[in-house]
Amino acid sequence: MKLENLTFKGGVNVPHYKELTEGLSIEKAKEPEIVYIPLHQHTGAPCEPIVKVGDSVKVGQKIGQSEAFVSAPVHSSVSGVVKSIENMPTPTAQNVKCVVIESDGKNELHESVKPKGDLENLTQKEILEIIKEAGITGMGGAGFPAHVKLSPPQDKKIDTILINGAECEPYITADHRIMVEYPEKIVFGLKAIMKAVGVDRGIIGIEKNKPDAILAIKEAIKNEPNIQVATLKVKYPQGDEKRLINAILGRVVPSGGLPMDVGTIVCNVSTTKAIAEAVLEGKPLYERVVTVTGKGVKEPKNLLVKIGTPFKDLIEQCGGFAATPGKIISGGPMMGISQYTMDVPIIKGTNAILVMTEEEAKPEKVYPCIKCGKCLEVCPVRLQPLYVGGYAIKKNFDKAEAYNALDCVECGACSYICPAKRPLAESIRLAKREIIAKRKSK
Repeated sequence: MKLENLTFKGGVNVPHYKELTEGLSIEKAKEPEIVYIPLHQHTGAPCEPIVKVGDSVKVGQKIGQSEAFVSAPVHSSVSGVVKSIENMPTPTAQNVKCVVIESDGKNELHESVKPKGDLENLTQKEILEIIKEAGITGMGGAGFPAHVKLSPPQDKKIDTILINGAECEPYITADHRIMVEYPEKIVFGLKAIMKAVGVDRGIIGIEKNKPDAILAIKEAIKNEPNIQVATLKVKYPQGDEKRLINAILGRVVPSGGLPMDVGTIVCNVSTTKAIAEAVLEGKPLYERVVTVTGKGVKEPKNLLVKIGTPFKDLIEQCGGFAATPGKIISGGPMMGISQYTMDVPIIKGTNAILVMTEEEAKPEKVYPCIKCGKCLEVCPVRLQPLYVGGYAIKKNFDKAEAYNALDCVECGACSYICPAKRPLAESIRLAKREIIAKRKSK
């Protein structure tokens, strides 16, 4: 199979602005004096605290857990004292119960943080348990618990693991730098995933605008006959997992289906690195790489950040604002979430903080739809955004559902290409929420 210059139908070409940070090595962020660690950073059941106010904790110590299968435990990112447990805002635009820990500056590791043994000697069950106990979730999207994703039903036969190194969202370079600086961990993590799922074929997909990452990964797999690199055209949203599957394997995930329905599982690069560290070092997911970028910040950087560190601390470490900010986004400009405060903490799924200037964030005038059809052409899911969004605006959610609103991946390509500047993606996102809420109420 030829694995070069691959892509999918639809999508848009957007300015990437990655030059701000793509050549900058990962720096370790300053130690936070206080962290705010949400007990719900993942898809599934929230955790309950297993520490109380006044308790002393160590780095990597479990502080929250749930008995539900679809959940992921939460760990302390610092050593120190629990000051409070309270509801606080998070980058997801929700208030979540958080464990507030004041650091003692010692960074003392918990006794449980130790290597888990040789991969060759670990069983599938043991690898999945290591991943679960490390609290690893998807770090490039919805935050789905990794141990759940890697436990497909017996009737779903998986033959290929795909590692998502596309990082197609503008500005963000966290995964790019991880591939350049930690290629061996990416390969080790992929091998751990392959063993956990019981497959012997792995493919790492990387967009062609990351030639240094492609070279680094190819060098790391030169003695790995079961692992390949697929180069991808630079197009958005190439990193959507179903688009990645279609581009690399030529398979189409059915409406309402999952990657496992077509024999594959997709994991993000950062998630794969975290899995490697969980096995090699016994390290839970308590820190991650975050790109702090945009014309609105003085010194853009790629930072290794403790979970729970406030956004404002990282912006200060990057020299502060270059001018009055117009918008601060958790994530990228296409799918990120605008923030109303800088007091929100970094969570497992935070891959970037984007600071836009007032001029960049200035809203554009919205005009009536001219039925040009451009949104249909670029929609990677082949939906009709003008109709789904139109019915959503009129609050006719049943009709929006009939037009397959739930299949929308919320990539924002339709809003980007619309000459009338219609809020198509936002409207469809509203429709999805209403449809899901109605289903749950039945």
